[in-house]
Amino acid sequence: MQKAIKRILSLMCISLFLLGGQVYAQQRDVTGTVTDSQGEPLIGVTVSVKGTTKGTMTDIDGKYSLSVPAGSQTLVASYVGMKQNEKQVTANVIDFVMEDLSSELEEVVVIGYGTVKRKDLTGSVSSVKGDAIQAVPVSNVAEAITGKLAGVQVTTTEGSPDAEMMIRVRGGGSITQSNAPLYIVDGFPVESINDIASTDIESIDVLKDASSTAIYGSRGANGVIIVTTKSGKEGKLNVAYNAFVSWKKIAKKLDTLSPYDYATWQYERAMLDDGKPEKYTQFFGNYQDIDMYKEIEGNDWQEQIFGRTGFTFNHSLSLTGGGDKIKYSFNYSHVNDKAIMMLSGFKRDNLTLKVNSKPFKNLSLDFSARYSETETRGGGANEKNEKSSADSRLKNAMIYPPFPISGLTDEGNTDAEFNLQNPRLAVYDNDRFQERKVYNLNGSVTWEAISNLYLKAEVGLDDYRNNDDRFYGASTYYAKDKGSGYPALISQRTSRQTFRSTNTANYDFKTLLPESHNLTMLLGQEYIITKREMLENISHGFPASFSFTDALKLTSQGNAISINNNLYPDDILLSAFTRINYDYMSKYLVGLTFRADGSSKFAEGNKWGYFPSAAVAWRMSSESFMESTKTWLDDLKLRFSYGTAGNNNIPSGQMAQVYGVENTQYINGFPSYWAPLKDEDGKVTMANPDLKWETTITRNMGLDFTLLGGKLNGSLELYLNTTKDLLLAYETAGTGYDFQYRNIGKTQNKGLELSLNWVAIDKKDFGLSFGGNIAFNKNKVKDIGGMNYISGTSGWASTEIGMDYRIVAGGSIGEIYGYRSDGRYEVSDFTGYDGNNWVLDETKAPKMSGDLMDLVRPGTMKLKDLDGSGTVDDLDREVIGDTNPLHTGGFNINARAYGFDLSANFNWSYGNDVYNANKIEYTSSSKYHSRNMIAEMASGKRWTNLRADGTISNDPTELAAMNANTTMWSPYTKKYVLSDWAIEDGSFLRLSTLTLGYTLPQVLTRKVKMQNCRFYVTGYNVFCLTGYSGFDPEVSTRRKTALTPGVDYSAYPKSRSIVFGVNINF
Repeated sequence: MQKAIKRILSLMCISLFLLGGQVYAQQRDVTGTVTDSQGEPLIGVTVSVKGTTKGTMTDIDGKYSLSVPAGSQTLVASYVGMKQNEKQVTANVIDFVMEDLSSELEEVVVIGYGTVKRKDLTGSVSSVKGDAIQAVPVSNVAEAITGKLAGVQVTTTEGSPDAEMMIRVRGGGSITQSNAPLYIVDGFPVESINDIASTDIESIDVLKDASSTAIYGSRGANGVIIVTTKSGKEGKLNVAYNAFVSWKKIAKKLDTLSPYDYATWQYERAMLDDGKPEKYTQFFGNYQDIDMYKEIEGNDWQEQIFGRTGFTFNHSLSLTGGGDKIKYSFNYSHVNDKAIMMLSGFKRDNLTLKVNSKPFKNLSLDFSARYSETETRGGGANEKNEKSSADSRLKNAMIYPPFPISGLTDEGNTDAEFNLQNPRLAVYDNDRFQERKVYNLNGSVTWEAISNLYLKAEVGLDDYRNNDDRFYGASTYYAKDKGSGYPALISQRTSRQTFRSTNTANYDFKTLLPESHNLTMLLGQEYIITKREMLENISHGFPASFSFTDALKLTSQGNAISINNNLYPDDILLSAFTRINYDYMSKYLVGLTFRADGSSKFAEGNKWGYFPSAAVAWRMSSESFMESTKTWLDDLKLRFSYGTAGNNNIPSGQMAQVYGVENTQYINGFPSYWAPLKDEDGKVTMANPDLKWETTITRNMGLDFTLLGGKLNGSLELYLNTTKDLLLAYETAGTGYDFQYRNIGKTQNKGLELSLNWVAIDKKDFGLSFGGNIAFNKNKVKDIGGMNYISGTSGWASTEIGMDYRIVAGGSIGEIYGYRSDGRYEVSDFTGYDGNNWVLDETKAPKMSGDLMDLVRPGTMKLKDLDGSGTVDDLDREVIGDTNPLHTGGFNINARAYGFDLSANFNWSYGNDVYNANKIEYTSSSKYHSRNMIAEMASGKRWTNLRADGTISNDPTELAAMNANTTMWSPYTKKYVLSDWAIEDGSFLRLSTLTLGYTLPQVLTRKVKMQNCRFYVTGYNVFCLTGYSGFDPEVSTRRKTALTPGVDYSAYPKSRSIVFGVNINF
C-alpha cells in the first residue's frame, strides 16, 4: 500500500513538473539515483538547486538529471512523506537515500471501522500515541491526555479515588442530557475508559467533525474517542515491565478561624440572638477569660481527615511476539492506591489478551479479551451518587469547632441546636464500598474473498457489574432524617450486558483504476443490544452500635424499607452504513459517509435516523504554483466537511408508560397498587411516543501543514455545530409526573482550534521539541421551544437557594443565575436604632424580601435592587457567571541529552467562572450555629457589634468607628444567598506533570539481557497558577445534569504527588 501511494504521488509530482517546469541554461550536468531506506527507487522525487526554483524529478527508476548553474553549492531532494535531504555539489554523480518522516504524514489514524494515513484524512481527527500516554505515570487514561488534544477538554471533577473524568469534545450541544463522547475500544462501544490500563494503549484518536463521526451515526454527535490497545508484533518474544510508586499529599488547605476568633464569634452570636451570655458561658466559659483561647492550638481537621500521606503502587507486565502465522499480546497491570482521606482508596487489576492469527494467506482470525476489577473504598468517592450532601466529609472537616467543647463536641451532643458531626466519626459512620467488574470478549474473521475485497464478521460481548454498598451510621444526617437515628444501609447491584455483531465489506479498486486514482468503499451492517438491570435494597434501623462491616454481614438485623428490582427495556440499535474514499494523485481527496440507525428508544415512524456527511481535501503543496515552496514546505492540505450525527441518549422505555407495584398503608384493604415506575433518582417520567432523534449538523474547515523537513507541523480548524430537536427533560408540574422527554430547542457551538508541534533539535545524542494547542469554543442556545427559560438547580443547599442556573434563548448552557452583591449595609443606610430594631432609610438602600433576610441591620449582606422597586426579591436576579471558558489548551516541552530525558506538560483554562458554594456555606451561621468558618470571617475582617467589654453596641457612631477597617459583612444570617461574590474566575495554568528520566547505556543493559532500562521521577500536579480562592479551580461536583456545571461544593481535595518509576524491556 505504501509503495502504491508513493508511486501515485510520484506520478502526480511528475505531472506537475511537466506542466510547470522551466528550461534553464545548462551549466553543469549532475545525475544520480534516489532510493528509500530499503534501497527501492523512488519516482517523482523533486531534486532542486537550493535557493532557486530550478529543479527536476526522478523517473520511474528513481534516476534524475539536472543542469546545475555554475556556482551552485547544494542540491535538495524532497518528497511528500519523507524527510528533506540536502547534499553538496562535489561531483557529477550524487545519489540520495530518503528517510520516512517519523511522525505526521505517514502516521496511521483509526477512523471507525478502518484506518487511514494522516496525510489522506479529510475529516477532523486528533491523536495521541501510546508512548505519550505511557510517559505520564497515572492511574486513569484520561489524565494522560489532558491538555494534549485541541478541542478536547478533560476535567478531573474532584480528587477522590477513581474520580470521574469529564471529557467534552468541542463543548456540548445537549441541555439536560449527557454531553459525553462515544467511547470505542478496539471497535467496541463502552461506557467509560476508566477501566483501561494506560500501559495497554497503542493510540487514542478523537473524531471531532461529522465527516469522521457520521460513521457512528446515532452516537457520534458529541464526538468519538477511539482507543486502540496494543497488538502482537511479528518477531521474537518481547517482555516489558513498568512500575512506579508515588507519595502524595493534599495540594491545598483553606484557612479557618483560630480558636480565639471562633470563641469570639460564638460569644457575639449568643449576644445577638437574645443578649444573654448564658448560651455561651455554659460551653466556653466567661467572656472575660477569652484571651486564653489565644494560647490554644486548634485542631486542623482538614489535616486529620485529608492529611495523611497517600501511597500508590502501580506495575504492569506485557508480553508480545509471534510469527507470520500468529501474533499475540498479553498485558497485566495492577494499581493499589491509598488515598489522602482516611479509610479511602482503590485498587484495580487489568488483564488483556489479543491474538491475531493468519492460518491462510487470505484468512485472518482475531480474538481479544479484556478484564478489569476495581474496588473503591471510602465515602468521599463520587458526589453524583450522594444520598445527602449534608453528610459530606469535607464539610464536616471545615465547620467543626477547632477545639473540644464539653457538652457540645462530646458524643452526647447535648445542645439540641448543635447539628455538627465530628469529622473523624463522619468518615467512619459514612462509609462506602464499590466493586466493579468488567469483561469484554471480541472475535472477528476477515476473508479476502477476491483480490482487495475483504469481508469481515465480528462479534463481541461487554459485561459490566457494579456492587455499591453505602453505610450511614447513627450520627449521619441521612440516618437522623430517614432512619430515625439508627444506622442505614443502601445496597445497589447494577449489571449491563452489551452484545454486538458487525459485518463489513471493504473493497479497494486499485487494480481496476489507473495508478493516479485511489478508490475504496466500505459497506457495513451492525446490531447492538444492551440489557440493564438494577437491584436496590434499602435497610434502616440497625442497632446503634453497628459498623459498616456489621451491617454488611448481618443485613437481617435491619428493617427492609424497600427492595426495588428494575429491569429496564432493552436498548436495541440496528444500523447500516457505507463510506467511500477517493483521491486523485493524493492531491484531490473526497470522503462520503452515510449511516442509517434504527433505535428501540423511539416509536414507529421515528425509529430511523439518517446521517450523511461529505468531506473534500486539496493538497495545495502538490500544485505547480507551489513549486517554489518545496525547499521549506513539505505538505499543505486544505479540508472542508459537512455532515450530521445523531443522539438518542435517553433512557429506554419512553414510548409507553411503565408501571410498577407500590406499597401503601393508606388504601383500606389494598396495601399494593400500580404506579408509574420511578427512575434511579426516584423521579417519575411521563411517556412520550412522539420522540425522535436529536441531530447535530457540523461544518468544519481545516488546514494541515508540515514545514522544514517535518520539523514543524500543525493544523488550524474552524467549525460550526448546530444541534436541533434536543432531547430535553421537560418539567411537567401539576401532572403527577416529574418530567417528560421532549424534542425542544436548538443549540450552537462554534470555535477555532490550533495545534503546533516543533522539533527544534534532533541529533543523535540530544534533542528538543515543543508541542501545544489552543481551542476557542462559544456555546449559544438558539431556541428553547417557546419557553421563557429552562431552570437548573444544583441543590447543594437543598431547596434554600432554588434555581441557580438558567438557560434562555441567546444565552449559553452553564450560565449561573443569582443576585448582584452590593457589599453590606452600613450605618449610614439607616435613620437610627429605635431600641429594638434598626430603621432603614429606604431612600438610601433597598429593603430585603423576607425570603432572603429575616432581619436587616448594619453589617448585613447587601444585594442590588436591579429593577428599582425598592425591595430586593426574586425579580432582581440575573446571569452572574458563565462556566464556559473562553479558551482551553495545553503545551509540552520535551528534551533529551546523552541518555537523560526531561518532559513538562501544562494545561490551562481561561475565562470560565466557578460557583464557589463552599464560600457561601463557610461564611454563614445558617443551619449550623456553632460552626467554624473560613478566615474571611476572622475578627478584624468582618463586621462586628461586639465591644471590648463583651457588650453589644447599637450606637451608630460607635459601630461606624468599630468597623471602619473591616470589609466583610456579618456572618449572622438565617439563610444562604447566592450572589456574584461567590462566583470566581476559574482560570488556571497547571504544570500537570514534570518528568526527569535516565536510560542506561545499552553497553550495560545488554550484559543482563535487557534491551532497555529507564528510571524516572515525576512530579504530578506540580503547581497551579490561579486566582481562585477555593481548593482547586478544576472542579464540578453537582454533575447529575448538564444544567449545573462548575459547582465547587465539598469536593474531595486534590493531591500533589511525587513518583519514582522504572521501564524495562527484555
